[in-house]
Amino acid sequence: TQSRSSAASDVYKRQYVHDARKPLNRISMQAELVKMALNGEVPAQKAMAALDKIIASAKDCSDSLSEMTSDFGDTLLD
Repeated sequence: TQSRSSAASDVYKRQYVHDARKPLNRISMQAELVKMALNGEVPAQKAMAALDKIIASAKDCSDSLSEMTSDFGDTLLD
């Protein structure tokens, strides 16, 4: 039925949002680590590793959003 199809679509949309949110949370945590390194609270090498993770997480988020756009197209705005 239409209602069941709509509910399934909502579940998939929520999953995509969850998948995009995960790398954003990683970016936030790693940015805090960089901030700590700049304040001298942790070694600079940890900041370098955190920056690599931020870059990777940003790419993961971009990939998730691209997949979402590809899968849902114009229906994302409905």
